[in-house]
Amino acid sequence: MAMNNTEFQEYLKKTLEEQKDIYIPVNSSFIEKIIVHNAKCTDIHPNPDDEFCYPDVGPSYRIMGEYERNIREKMNVNRIPVIEPLIVMKTHPKGYMLVNGHHRWGAAIKVGVKRMPVKVINMMLEEDIKNLLERSDHDKRVTLDLDEVVFRSPYDEFVEKTKGVIARKTQKRIRLGVPALFRYLKTHGYDIWVYSSNYYSIDTIQLMFRRYSVHVDGIICGNGKKGLYDSNKSSSINELIANKYKTTVHIDNDSIVITKGKESQFEEFEIRDADELWSKDLIQVFERIDNNDDQ
Repeated sequence: MAMNNTEFQEYLKKTLEEQKDIYIPVNSSFIEKIIVHNAKCTDIHPNPDDEFCYPDVGPSYRIMGEYERNIREKMNVNRIPVIEPLIVMKTHPKGYMLVNGHHRWGAAIKVGVKRMPVKVINMMLEEDIKNLLERSDHDKRVTLDLDEVVFRSPYDEFVEKTKGVIARKTQKRIRLGVPALFRYLKTHGYDIWVYSSNYYSIDTIQLMFRRYSVHVDGIICGNGKKGLYDSNKSSSINELIANKYKTTVHIDNDSIVITKGKESQFEEFEIRDADELWSKDLIQVFERIDNNDDQ
């Protein structure tokens, strides 16, 4: 049954109250990620940490209205509405939690759509990050942006040879020299953290790197206002990271920036971009850094 805005607001409030302290995000199996392509709208839980669910911010009914009109137009001519898949995580004890797509979900609920297409992903949860920090023996880490620094177009001149079905399917290519750089970093005591504002599944990223015999530690995807952590949790995690690592090195396309612990001072080195010697330049900089630290 269709809802108006007031009715949807009450539905959202009721849904959030029902899932509080009951439904928690968990990682799904590889098989489930492959076979699950749609889910009942009533089995999809809104993310309470998303601003969509904040009483003082709430949904944008203008955005939701645009999705509603598109859905109704298709339904009025007996066509199945084409809705971009919602990005979701599995929840315990049942159902899925929204990672991205709250307004599309809300529009479908308001119109009365029963099922919606979904893409199930796994993300690093708060406990995963805490366990990673506890297990690591290293006090140095490197951070990189996946889309800006690590991934390249299939047509780029300087890319690693494609390995495996996952790489071909995603149309992502690894920048030339990244595997060699990562192996150097791991053998010299660095944890490797990669970030992206896109919603990649962490197991997909792990598999892509594993095909080049490379291991990455932290994989933070979809970070930002739609992340799985509220501001208090984010502050707690950031403090744990700052206390864990004495040195953080951020790698960009044409430079690297080194910060020490919680200090605001930093050191910057320029490197060549779009060059087959990009990773070699980086390794030489790291050798100088490591030599200075040993002295």
